[in-house]
Amino acid sequence: MIQYFKIGKLAASHGLKGELILEHSLGKKTSLKGLEAIFVEDKKDSLLPYFITAAKIKNEKEIYIQLEGIDTKEAARMLTPKEVWLTEENFKKYAAKSSAISLLGFSLINEGADLGEIIEVIEQPHQILCTILLYGKEALIPLHQDSLGKNR
Repeated sequence: MIQYFKIGKLAASHGLKGELILEHSLGKKTSLKGLEAIFVEDKKDSLLPYFITAAKIKNEKEIYIQLEGIDTKEAARMLTPKEVWLTEENFKKYAAKSSAISLLGFSLINEGADLGEIIEVIEQPHQILCTILLYGKEALIPLHQDSLGKNR
């Protein structure tokens, strides 16, 4: 089964020809060169593929992106502010190894006990939160340099 990782959201439309601004947390400037498609959350647990026709870097955390079939400002607005996902393979290719989002897919361990897989990373100005499923419910776990284990 294919696994998907959330990388950000379509924050706004740009211009009159359906271009969008993709806000991402990949941890580095990227134009997603070579990526064929992104997946947009249509509704809860339902992802639709959108094929990329053009993309260029706006800044460290944003990309101008044009999607196949989205060619008007109104069509672009229908996709905002929807979440954007990549397949695991593409996520590993485009995410910076040192970014917080690269923790996705890792397990959170507490005193030798596996608490669960990190399914979301939320970056806040002074805190990074990881979301895991703990006993069937979402739990937010704050990460801090002092709470991270060291390799010995």
